[in-house]
Amino acid sequence: MIEVSLDLDADPMPLVMLQADAWELHIWAPLADLARLSGIRAANWDERTSLNVGTCAGAPVFWSASEAETATILIGADDEAWDLALTVPLATVDEIAALAR
Repeated sequence: MIEVSLDLDADPMPLVMLQADAWELHIWAPLADLARLSGIRAANWDERTSLNVGTCAGAPVFWSASEAETATILIGADDEAWDLALTVPLATVDEIAALAR
């Protein structure tokens, strides 16, 4: 299970926090960009498409979906040469988009 929270008062822009038992991830992004995550299912990794939404540790964050009802969060220079990848349920991404709206 992944806990999702959104800090609207974070500086310099809103902060999404994803927390699981063994890890925590912070992603900074404007609300309008986070709301674009509602289109995650059209960003299919098999077709090499992704959504560039947010930054983490100073690097861009890319999001893509798979047919297995999961999303991959890729953190790094681009969606092909990333440094860190996490897989989360698509429901987690849907929750982020809903919070941003």
